[in-house]
Amino acid sequence: MDTVGRYTRAAIALHWLIAIGVVAQFALGWWMIDIPKNPIGVRASWFNLHKSIGLTLSLFIFARVAWRSLHPAPALPFELPRWQRLAALTSHAGLYLCMVLMPVSGYLGSSFTKYPIKYWGMTLPQWGWDSPALKDLCSAIHYVTVWVFMTLVCLHVFAALRHLLLRDGIFWRIWPTPRS
Repeated sequence: MDTVGRYTRAAIALHWLIAIGVVAQFALGWWMIDIPKNPIGVRASWFNLHKSIGLTLSLFIFARVAWRSLHPAPALPFELPRWQRLAALTSHAGLYLCMVLMPVSGYLGSSFTKYPIKYWGMTLPQWGWDSPALKDLCSAIHYVTVWVFMTLVCLHVFAALRHLLLRDGIFWRIWPTPRS
């Protein structure tokens, strides 16, 4: 399996940029939910930072989805067992679904409150309305997606490390520097 194809440079760059951003968002998101609601400004500042990072990250995610739709992943080695091919396909589909659903549900949840969305300090136009029921629904989707996404990310990292240990070349397809 030494002739395993690599992803494009753009796909590799987007993968690692998004990976770092997602891990940062997981950490910030879990930390900030424990910030007391009073005084209001402190909690709001951290939530606005989370939203700003999330919206920025979603731009990279949508760029990655567009790039991937025009540049398919390199073929997996023929020698790879069928169940691993299916597992890779399924888990990657789940990762992409979560990467799209998470920022969309977060943005929509924030749109259905009386508080404006601030993107790096700039107030975005308010198109939603104050609807606690819709906000709660979007927040629940966001929360469940976080758990599914974290599970898939852990499986993804485990599989990548497994391929690194197996030395089958698959790990190096997405690593920033080619194996020497």
